[in-house]
Amino acid sequence: MVVQAYVLIQTEVGMAPTVVRAIREIAGVTIAEDVTGPYDVIVRAEANTMDELGRLIIASIQAVPGITRTLTCPVLNL
Repeated sequence: MVVQAYVLIQTEVGMAPTVVRAIREIAGVTIAEDVTGPYDVIVRAEANTMDELGRLIIASIQAVPGITRTLTCPVLNL
């Protein structure tokens, strides 16, 4: 079973489009979109395990220049 999560991202002012373009190129990201509100970008990501998902978020997504804060919301399959 694949593990999925939404990642809510705050960026530096004016950086959301650049961040979205960079994140869309990361393997494991299924969607990345600019939004309005308290977050600037929403990403849906997936991996085979929770550990892999954590590495994807920490090593790849959070490393994108212009990101100031992330909030990860794992998807539950109840």
